[in-house]
Amino acid sequence: MSSAKSAAKEIAKLRQEIRKHEHLYYVLDEPEISDAKFDKLMNQLKALEAEHPGLVTPDSPTQRVGGVPREGFLTVRHSRAMLSLDNAYSFDELRDFDRRVREGIGRERVDYVCEHKFDGLSISLQYEDGVLARGVTRGDGTTGEDVTLNVKTIRSIPLSVDSGTLKKLKLPREFEVRGEIIMTRKAFEHANRQREEKGERLFANPRNAAAGGVRVLDPAKTALLRLNFFAYSLLVDGRPALKRHADSLAALKQMQFRVCADFAACRSIDDVEKYCERWEEKREKLPYEIDGIVVKVDETAVQAELGHTSKAPRWAIAYKYPARQETTVVNDIIVQVGRTGALTPVALLEPVQVGGVTVSRSTLHNMDEVERLGVQIGDTVLIERAGEVIPHVVKVVKEGKERKKFRVPEKCPECGSRIHKDEEEVAYRCVNAACSAKRKESLLHFAGRHAMNIDGLGEKIVDQLVDSGMVKDVADLYHLKLEPLAELERMAEKSAQNLLDEIEASKKLSLSRLIYALGIRFVGERTGQLLAEHFGSLDALKDASEEQLIEVPEVGPKVAASIAEFFSESANKKLVKRLVEAGLNVKEERKAPKSTRLAGKTFVFTGELSEYSREQAGELVTSHGGKVTSSVSKKTDYVVVGTEPGSKYDKAKSLGVAILDEAAFEKLLGK
Repeated sequence: MSSAKSAAKEIAKLRQEIRKHEHLYYVLDEPEISDAKFDKLMNQLKALEAEHPGLVTPDSPTQRVGGVPREGFLTVRHSRAMLSLDNAYSFDELRDFDRRVREGIGRERVDYVCEHKFDGLSISLQYEDGVLARGVTRGDGTTGEDVTLNVKTIRSIPLSVDSGTLKKLKLPREFEVRGEIIMTRKAFEHANRQREEKGERLFANPRNAAAGGVRVLDPAKTALLRLNFFAYSLLVDGRPALKRHADSLAALKQMQFRVCADFAACRSIDDVEKYCERWEEKREKLPYEIDGIVVKVDETAVQAELGHTSKAPRWAIAYKYPARQETTVVNDIIVQVGRTGALTPVALLEPVQVGGVTVSRSTLHNMDEVERLGVQIGDTVLIERAGEVIPHVVKVVKEGKERKKFRVPEKCPECGSRIHKDEEEVAYRCVNAACSAKRKESLLHFAGRHAMNIDGLGEKIVDQLVDSGMVKDVADLYHLKLEPLAELERMAEKSAQNLLDEIEASKKLSLSRLIYALGIRFVGERTGQLLAEHFGSLDALKDASEEQLIEVPEVGPKVAASIAEFFSESANKKLVKRLVEAGLNVKEERKAPKSTRLAGKTFVFTGELSEYSREQAGELVTSHGGKVTSSVSKKTDYVVVGTEPGSKYDKAKSLGVAILDEAAFEKLLGK
């Protein structure tokens, strides 16, 4: 264990380095190191802080996600009302705003600042002694909800601001930053892919996703959404900190907040119009959604002179771009099978121009959405196109005379296998592992490093194998021949032979890897190991009932149902039979435990350990005769707690279960 003095120096150095890379990655979009190197720095810091808990500070990068889910939010009163903005829908209305401003202060000309109007959730960040103390939603404008733990997970929000920077800007250490929490298009698509895989309802748009993500009671769920923050206001004691709004934006940038990179000072309303026109054409290329431009009087003294109404400031306005919506007819509704096997209803539309793009189809997400909209074939619908995201149906505006109700097919339209639906999910699925719609994704997963480790089977080779018809499922890999393989693009006899050697070598890998490689829903590497150890053979696993599956440590009803469903599908039974015939290892060699030191003892792990992954720690327990489960009960003997423990820690305390830190765990192992 390092001394407190040397640890403090190392911790300070690591925090500075991590903050630098967070700023480069999340604010400037200019990363200098790989994710793996960043994670290594973070793990070093976590380990040191675990050794010296007295040195942990609220603004440490390790504190971005911490604590357990809350029961509700506290309300906080704003230092200055967070007002909404009046809207202008035409340049005439924009000029009316300019006239009112000039008449209000008796001037011929006024300086403005134009910024993108972010479509997200307004937030107030309050800093005390330079450290983030509170994050508060806009609420009703006067009071909002304290969502501090959630906003701390957003990595573009600094947890503290350097005192030297504040001194240079002549700012006090108590200040407030206001801005917008948003979800980028890329993060939105990633979140919806994850929700689709879990059978959850998809987010309708990035704004709803961002707003909902900030208001969940579990900060860990906010962290998963990869939200972003753009600052647009700097206040001290509830008043603008600097004489000009443009100066505040520049100061916020120096304080390492993310601000609209394309804000512009405009000397006249003509310049404002040109800015609005320019970004209407370019907004499609932005990585995030904007629905207009915010126009603000630059001088803060003039802002104060103009004041505000009960709802909105008189010195700012939002110029809203015309809605990109059109009406068209639903000619048909088809089903599209995604890479995870989820069936998505898609409306085939009478082609229509929306925002300069011809639209002929729109996703309907799932059957719940079809029923919510009440849409049928033949109806006239309102569609909306947001950025480059696939257009979606907003509502039915007119029912068709001969409208026809859409029904979910009983069989997969791609492979003819029967359709499955979990009662707890909205998605219908094809669980045939060899379904043509999932073929490429299944092959890549099967060949993955932690699965069958066929390194030479990359995306381009998989594309060629599938497109040429040489491979229809993973079992076909074991029947590939050298000559046709060598004829593929970018392949020669040597590389083809190397690939065949890797495929042959994969036959000897463990049963646990094969179980994981099959791509059974909810079955990861750890579950694959537990299933292999428990059943000992693929035959025993595929014939197991749900009741028998639940007996496996860490396998709950949801996972058991998914495994049973997979092996009940006739196409999957045939696939497994072909893999067995190809000579793959379908039996697990049961290892005798190193000792019986932990025999009869049940462990649960929570939080992050500094020396081991959860899987490694679990293997240590089982190698000494112990058992690992995923949930805490009265039957649990020990709960091993790392950094940032979850609700299992609280449950262990309430049940009186023995709690071990990492050092005590190692002592128990005899280390």
